[in-house]
Amino acid sequence: MQKKNFAVILSGCGHQDGAEIHEATLTLWAIHKNGGEFQCYAPDIKQQHVLNHITGQEMNEQRNVLIESARIARGKIASLATFAPESADALVIPGGFGAAKNLSSYAFDGAKCTVNSDVAAAIKAMHAAGKPIGALCIAPVILAKVLGNVTLTIGQDPTTADNLAAMGAKHQPTLHGEIAVDQQHKIVTTPCYMLNSRVDQIADGADHLIQAMMAMMA
Repeated sequence: MQKKNFAVILSGCGHQDGAEIHEATLTLWAIHKNGGEFQCYAPDIKQQHVLNHITGQEMNEQRNVLIESARIARGKIASLATFAPESADALVIPGGFGAAKNLSSYAFDGAKCTVNSDVAAAIKAMHAAGKPIGALCIAPVILAKVLGNVTLTIGQDPTTADNLAAMGAKHQPTLHGEIAVDQQHKIVTTPCYMLNSRVDQIADGADHLIQAMMAMMA
């Protein structure tokens, strides 16, 4: 039986200005744990800004989202502009503020945000092909903006839930390790660090998300 291939979109390296490292790593772990394979992608664009992860202060330097994402992918990564929907059976977007700053402008514009064109194209193509899409932490806001009327979770935060509604999506409250499954649209989401979570709870959420996506491909 051929293994299912997951395309994973990263948004940099580090939760304050890129991909959340625990969420990204544990997503990759869950894919292999459940018998799948993955290919990482990231947009080849300038990072919105660079933050000191100790102080939270902005640093006077520039970084590239693809190059930073390669740190997590151990160099095995491709520009998202090269993504071909037929090469993947499913699409996953880990969270971290990079999803809201680099993949989209949600951190700055809320419900009126824009989404990177390559990210939007990948989501639309996979959705049109009826292939599962997963998103962790804050990344579901991207799915809300691109797809509209879908059911998602970002945990318990009322402000973000209101923004999801403003973008046309439905919010399902969840707790640690839980997932929201939109069976009709083949979308699975989990809150991760949108809640005050431990690393093992992040692993639970990523594992449950990948298992649910696998079930959609059975």
